[in-house]
Amino acid sequence: MASLGFRALIGVLEQKQRLRRIKPTVDRTWEPACLAKWVFQALPDEQRFGLLFESVKDSKFRLATGIIGNSRESYGTALGVDTDNINDKWLDALLHPIKPVVVKKGESQQFIVKGADVDLSALPIPVWTPGKDPAPYITTLVITKNADTGVQNMGVYRTQVADKNRVVVNLSPAGQGTRNVRTYLEKGRPAPIVWVVGADPAVLLSATARMPYGVNEAEIAGGLTGAPVEMVQASNVDLLVPANAEFIIEGEVMPGETAKEGPFGEFAGYMGPVSDKPVAHIRAITHREDAIFYGLTSQMPPSESTIMQSLTNAGVLLKQLKYDLGEWSVVDAHIDLNFGGAMGHIVIAMEPRDPAHSKRVGCLLANMSAIKRVTVVDTDIDIRDREHVEWALNSRLDPGKDIVVVEGAQFAHMDTSVRPVGNRPGPASKLVLDATKKLDAGPFSLPSSEYMKRALDTWKQAGLPDFEVPKRARLRFERA
Repeated sequence: MASLGFRALIGVLEQKQRLRRIKPTVDRTWEPACLAKWVFQALPDEQRFGLLFESVKDSKFRLATGIIGNSRESYGTALGVDTDNINDKWLDALLHPIKPVVVKKGESQQFIVKGADVDLSALPIPVWTPGKDPAPYITTLVITKNADTGVQNMGVYRTQVADKNRVVVNLSPAGQGTRNVRTYLEKGRPAPIVWVVGADPAVLLSATARMPYGVNEAEIAGGLTGAPVEMVQASNVDLLVPANAEFIIEGEVMPGETAKEGPFGEFAGYMGPVSDKPVAHIRAITHREDAIFYGLTSQMPPSESTIMQSLTNAGVLLKQLKYDLGEWSVVDAHIDLNFGGAMGHIVIAMEPRDPAHSKRVGCLLANMSAIKRVTVVDTDIDIRDREHVEWALNSRLDPGKDIVVVEGAQFAHMDTSVRPVGNRPGPASKLVLDATKKLDAGPFSLPSSEYMKRALDTWKQAGLPDFEVPKRARLRFERA
């Protein structure tokens, strides 16, 4: 199945019971965020669903959240693959990017509001941490451009609504969007910027990938869809924008103008600090008919943003290890669904060439990424099965010999375990756990595979409940 557009995904997920429509009118200042938090804090991955609010107080537009990133299944559905093939989809897209095409018009520009008529309060923009965030926040992909090269970048930067036509953008110092904006501001020119709301899932997911500077994520999105992404010239700023999004919010970051941004509920589970960030003026809002405003819900993990970043960046890191760094013995990678591409725990499956190879790869990964913990296992372990990984850690890891602490490592700004030194973050460390086999421990303490297969017939004859054999069991019985 091909990757799905935003509207098509809503229909498919609703059929799968992975999306629920909320018909009573909700108050955007607290209800959508709180309901989304119950979805992610109370329900396991296999039971979660996205939310589509049919009626939002003081707005004619509908609101959606948690659609793409509520679970591995929904994420895979958006890309047209089952959950076991998400990494393969990313590898193919990263190895075979497709350049976007420019079209003359698109659904995202069916209606255009500009100038004095721009009013962000008309959009159902939620308050994501009610009682703590100072204002509504736009949480979606942001497009910027390098003034010198013309190369565009897509990233996700939360944006605080200041008033009807001004916002404060959380352009972090290390962000690629920040570098692009500076290429304009350093020349004393306003920097064009747009927020794309309700883009096709492949476009939005490409914005969550941690790519090298200068990569146009629209090309990666083309690789995910297998066809060029259609882009159209924005109505009031010099940027190309997806032609089929729900909303395009067009603005300019103004030279020398900053304002206080925050506090905001961060992905690590704590409230982020207040700091001065650039101010952008909104020049136009374009949208399709009957548009749906889609905002990513984050804050306390697990959340939509951490799940999306985890599933995306596992594929990105796998590609970098195998194809960029030549570590062909690495077979698979999985990031826990809590902290995404930063501060997370990655489990990689590989076939070590020598006794120290697994440690070398683990340390390499710790140093090249924002990942905080790296666990290395053999290919006979289902890395997405926490119980199976724990078994490998218990049976194949000697703490005195198989744990490496990587000092002076890259850290995430929200890592509250890093002790400050003066007014600056102190040195950070990371953990590499080598849970690969060090010796032949003999046969597994299981009946042989032949007996286990025959026992399935006895199971059925006894009228016992049907079940799907987990990958963990299949891998074990292959060696039994």
